[in-house]
Amino acid sequence: MAAPAEPRYLLAWLLLFAGSGCAALIYEIVWFQLLQLVIGSSAVSLGLLLAAFMGGLCLGSAALPRLVSARLHPLRVYALLELGIGVLGIAALFGVPLIGRLYLAGPGAGFAGTVFRGVVAAVCLLPPTVLMGGSLPAIARWVQTTPRGISWLGLLYGANIAGAVIGCLGAGFYLLRVFDMAVATYAAAAINFTVALLAFVLCARTEYTPTQDETPAPRRLSTSRTLVYITIGLSGLTALGAEVVWTRLLSLMLGATVYTFSIILGIFLLGLWAGASAGSFLARRAAGDARLTLGVCQILLAAAIAWTAFTLAYALPYWPIEPTLSTSPWFTFDLDLTRCLRAIFPATLLWGASFPLALAGAAAGGEDPARLTGETYAANTAGSIAGALLFSLILIPAIGTGNSERLLLWLAAAAGAAALASAAVSITKRIAWTAAAVLLATALAATISDVPWQVTAYGRRVAPVLRGLDADLKPAEPLFVGEGRNASIAITQRGDQRFFYVSGKPEASSAPLDMRLQRMMGHLPALFHPAPRSVLVVGFGAGVTAGSFVLYPEVQHIVICELEPLIPPASGKYFARENYNVLDDPRTRVIYDDARHFVYTSSEKYDVITTDPIHPWVKGTSTLYSKEYYELVKDRLNPGGVVAQWLPIYESDEETVKTELATFFSVFPSGTVWSNFLNGDGYDLVLIGRADDSPIPVDALESRLNQPAYARIRASLGETGFPSTLDLLASYAGRGPDLAQWLTGAQINEDLNLRLQYLAGLGLNSTRSPQIYRDILAYRKFPEGLLTGSAERINALAALLGRPARTF
Repeated sequence: MAAPAEPRYLLAWLLLFAGSGCAALIYEIVWFQLLQLVIGSSAVSLGLLLAAFMGGLCLGSAALPRLVSARLHPLRVYALLELGIGVLGIAALFGVPLIGRLYLAGPGAGFAGTVFRGVVAAVCLLPPTVLMGGSLPAIARWVQTTPRGISWLGLLYGANIAGAVIGCLGAGFYLLRVFDMAVATYAAAAINFTVALLAFVLCARTEYTPTQDETPAPRRLSTSRTLVYITIGLSGLTALGAEVVWTRLLSLMLGATVYTFSIILGIFLLGLWAGASAGSFLARRAAGDARLTLGVCQILLAAAIAWTAFTLAYALPYWPIEPTLSTSPWFTFDLDLTRCLRAIFPATLLWGASFPLALAGAAAGGEDPARLTGETYAANTAGSIAGALLFSLILIPAIGTGNSERLLLWLAAAAGAAALASAAVSITKRIAWTAAAVLLATALAATISDVPWQVTAYGRRVAPVLRGLDADLKPAEPLFVGEGRNASIAITQRGDQRFFYVSGKPEASSAPLDMRLQRMMGHLPALFHPAPRSVLVVGFGAGVTAGSFVLYPEVQHIVICELEPLIPPASGKYFARENYNVLDDPRTRVIYDDARHFVYTSSEKYDVITTDPIHPWVKGTSTLYSKEYYELVKDRLNPGGVVAQWLPIYESDEETVKTELATFFSVFPSGTVWSNFLNGDGYDLVLIGRADDSPIPVDALESRLNQPAYARIRASLGETGFPSTLDLLASYAGRGPDLAQWLTGAQINEDLNLRLQYLAGLGLNSTRSPQIYRDILAYRKFPEGLLTGSAERINALAALLGRPARTF
């Protein structure tokens, strides 16, 4: 096909492809964050983004050999592709916000809305990813379909993945943590442009002898080659399916921070690189036995999947690790890296080795190496798309992670059987190998067990809990454990108290401390509004906050926006008494969507909006703590409307809390802070922002609560430690102008940087909440002009606020 490429340039090729992979992973992370702000971060939206991204890779790899002349120098084609990727990468940074404005004109819900989200994802991602997918087939024309040439292609594929490891960890731990999406994009584009320039230089210094016939005659796929493509397609399916399943489980055990996801993906890619390098060596040595080697690789993969399943169920949950003992987040990251290596590295090695072996197994002398590479890559990528979508959207919610792992094992065995069926060995040996694969898969599937339910409940603290080392977490009885599209949840009971967990983190309970916070989230904004009629509750949890609004006679509409469909029915069943059966109230309407997306696309306005998301150290949640989100919420308020925002100070350090407060006050300058207490110290806060700065009349508030129609509201407050209006108002902890000095220099969490998720991910093991609360109280003054009323009541309130500590 072409003159053999010169070995002296192989190192340069490897460096170029590493640069391409590095830039591609940076783009992937940035584009997903950008587009989640437009089409949401639900499992469906993420699935559409992944399908669009990988679909572009698939299309590019399949189309380039057919559309680009073989007479063009491969390095020139590659350089032009890199230039195009860099230009489109920068264009996406500015184009996605513009497309977001157009998106508002389309359907926001239902099947039509889902299709429209897919169209937006495709428009934004297909152009650059098609170019990315064409890069390996483009350079493939400079090699021959010999064992040596196939080995080189495998090494280039591995170099691309090695660069992706650097891009993944570099973006997650540095570029996006220190800078923002714009800087990360410019860095990736600079890599693209540098790679393109070097490719042009190499092009000028090297000769290329193209084939005389630039349009090879169509060839008929042989049965053996078809089986190889089926094998590599199944390999891609199991790889991405396993990544979805194992990321779900590992994020429970390690804590679902942005750093955890970077580590998991980084280790996954590292294994693919090491495997691709080893597979390239095997492809060169195996030659005629490549299909047999590919089949053995898939059978070993079934064993590796069983190993990972065993490790996740029987080993990692029992590691003697107490996260809060770590004084440095970087030590925790080191532990997480070690645990991920042990769990998933063996399987990723075998997936990485599969691609060069598939190339060798499908190769035929004298054919177009670009077409061979493109078809193999397209088959692998198509399988990857299917695996990611099937397991995330259908299989995990339907059959759970344990059964999903069993299915992955069987699929790997099926891939092995397909490869062995294509091997150039006797029919007797094929039958024997296939039978061995079936027997091995059957035996291995029997060893797979679900992870302990305590992992779903206690997450990263499961080890000390299982060992009984935590006096506050006594043995509990599971009432409900479920795995949904977006999250895993558990509801447990200890004594007469019930606890609700999402993705390994406690989110709500019937314990006094949590009940007080949940009721404050509802009653404070409802009472600060003279007559709330329409309410939006972001995050259902146990339903206690939403249920608080059921008691108000003026309320006519309660809209609840919840991301995970498992949560409302489960909490509605087990917390019905605490949430006043809010789901059965005719005024209640439940929307299943990412709250940021719902608020962004809905034109409805409300008198009260409460936002009670999961802790900001959880990846993706910081979009509900951003300046732009608060601006959206403020815009959705009716005149006189009130916003309530939950803000945790536990599992947080000073910098994180300052960023949270400064961001809220940047939109609500006169916002106020109200505190939940734990033994006199702060535990979490409620931030209140209002559409206007009118005073809150304490006398009128007291009179309102004394009305017969408000008797249940008074009782609801009394149950949680607020026997009087003054006791409720005495939870006041400060306001924006008074805290301005303390917040000097605090970073603002904006959509472009999502700074909070990086800060919070570093501070989640902090035990500084008592000191943080005392620092906030040091700036507290009596809110003159905010709380007004008779001298008697104001003096009584001032006396309560003047107490050095407040306990219940």
